[in-house]
Amino acid sequence: MKICHVNLASGFSGGERQTLTLIKEQLRIGYELVVVANPKSSFADEIRKLDCQLVLCSQFLFAHSRRTTRDCSAIHVHEGRAVYWALIQHLLTGCPYIITRRIDNPVKKKKLLNLAYRKAKYVVGLSTAILQEIQLRCPEAHIEKVPDSPVSYPTHEDEIKRIRAQFHAKFLIIHAAKLYDHKGFDVTIDCARLLESTHPNLHFALLGDGPEESSLKQRAKDVGNVSFMGRQNNMGDWFCAANLLTHPSYSEGLGSVILEASKAGLPVVATKAGGIPDIIEDGVNGLLVEPGNPQALANAIARIASDQELREQIIQNATEKLRNFEISHTAKLYEKLYTS
Repeated sequence: MKICHVNLASGFSGGERQTLTLIKEQLRIGYELVVVANPKSSFADEIRKLDCQLVLCSQFLFAHSRRTTRDCSAIHVHEGRAVYWALIQHLLTGCPYIITRRIDNPVKKKKLLNLAYRKAKYVVGLSTAILQEIQLRCPEAHIEKVPDSPVSYPTHEDEIKRIRAQFHAKFLIIHAAKLYDHKGFDVTIDCARLLESTHPNLHFALLGDGPEESSLKQRAKDVGNVSFMGRQNNMGDWFCAANLLTHPSYSEGLGSVILEASKAGLPVVATKAGGIPDIIEDGVNGLLVEPGNPQALANAIARIASDQELREQIIQNATEKLRNFEISHTAKLYEKLYTS
């Protein structure tokens, strides 16, 4: 089977890593692939290492050719700008396309965007929350749910030891995401302030960079159990070195970092926001709290930190839950859409 994947993002974050994971799995099972990618992105650099055709494209108006999608069963779109590229390529060649939507924000009321969604063979949402938003704004779209799969990261024993030594004798809690408003770093900081005197063994490491960095550092200036560690390229080491992941987002398409942490054997406390409840069943394979509630987050973290039996049960149940998210499973779900 031949598929054309399109991701025109200039960065290399969760969506690009998920696209790359799917591409590697499809190559493993024998697909022939064409990948349209932004030359400024590290995603394009990763594609160069693989046995597939790379088409460089910095803008959705460019790189259109019948040759690009010749013999392709479908075009698979993975981010916003690529939606327009697929629409133009479809109008030019007739090649059908599917859209994977990773955010739970409302679909914008733009004529060209709405046309692209209507003409898509399928619009795939990662979670129930995303499907609801698509259904609300694009009721005529053919909607399917296919979740993302956890990315596996390499680990390095020396680096794991270094991180643990840096936070010696601490129960280490990590919050890993881009420093955006909706990711709930403000809640994590306020939670840490509540726990600083009552649970001095807990320490919070915030992993990431982004537009809210300066305001968050100002918010945490008097909080002694919070460290800003910046963007990290060795997440496998952090997952192994830490004791817990917190992810108190106000909104979330699915929460791929939760899948990654769970796969690495890390218990998770997160919020009942967006697609997160698709991953976590409260009290079974993690704990869920209401968004924007630092006291509830503090209570949940303290509960897990003090109860080893609960931590072990959560980790065991998370391993069972992850079977529904493994890349071998999600690749088969996409294959059904391609062949239809």
